[in-house]
Amino acid sequence: MPLDQKPVPTPPVTPRPAEAEAEWSVRSAGPWVHRDLAANGARFHIAEVGEGPLVLLVHGWPQYWWAWRHQLTALAEAGYRAVALDLRGMGGSDRTPRGYDPGNLALDITGVIRSLGERRAHLVGHATGGTLAWVAAVMRPSVIRSLTVVSAAHPRHLRRALLTDRRQIAAFDHVLGFQRPWIPERQLVAEDGALVAQYLNAWTGPNLLDQEALTAYRKAIQIPSTAHCSIEPYRWLLRSMARPDGIQFARRMKKPITSPTLHVHGAADPVLLARTALGAGEYVEAPYRWRLLPGVGHFPHEEVPEEFSAELVDWVDQHKG
Repeated sequence: MPLDQKPVPTPPVTPRPAEAEAEWSVRSAGPWVHRDLAANGARFHIAEVGEGPLVLLVHGWPQYWWAWRHQLTALAEAGYRAVALDLRGMGGSDRTPRGYDPGNLALDITGVIRSLGERRAHLVGHATGGTLAWVAAVMRPSVIRSLTVVSAAHPRHLRRALLTDRRQIAAFDHVLGFQRPWIPERQLVAEDGALVAQYLNAWTGPNLLDQEALTAYRKAIQIPSTAHCSIEPYRWLLRSMARPDGIQFARRMKKPITSPTLHVHGAADPVLLARTALGAGEYVEAPYRWRLLPGVGHFPHEEVPEEFSAELVDWVDQHKG
């Protein structure tokens, strides 16, 4: 090499796609253990940590079990057996061709409780998981020791709002878009799940999710068939409204809930409006607590994890019996 010629810098080594992908897994390491369980005709992935009374945590869309990482450790430290479930069609669970109506999804949840060897559990659900928590408490009341619903209206209130409330209908514009065949699936996986990150950023309050969380949820939506399976419950929600199965479901949800219920909602939630969620206590014939969190959006358990975990642990502590 001539003395006056500068060495060419060595370019950084960029991992090949297969290597980069190997860095992420739905079964991420932590203080929890990962297991697969059979329930209600499908296989379900769970993450579990701790010993004591069972607390089952059920995520919403577009997330998976990892959304509860803060609560898993908080509950375990408080003396509980904390288990986070991947819903049918998402995360590490089976992606079946059918079974995404709320009745069947709720039976998935209660079936997992039994597969864990427990007769009863404290049930915690966020968004879609929160809707299913309401349903499970109606369908299998003896299995639910206490109920914690996060960012989810009672199904009858949601149905009414989607028929009469223009603001709530506008807030559900993504759900309206999901009714198209195949186009939403393509949009969700395009550009490495960029649309998922846009939704997450738009739906949070001032405490945005960090980059690690955004990356995890973008990766999860790209697991084959997840985009399709994960939005099937939303398709059922709107398409069933005038069908006999949807009308029958709405009537069934008139049944009072007998489990003590904590209802947590972000005052700044732009997806499920607080006014839609408000008043669910009319369907609860047990202790009911409404907690509206100022400045919090659609993901209280991730936006203010310490505050939310303290509220949750206090609630389950009160209802151990």
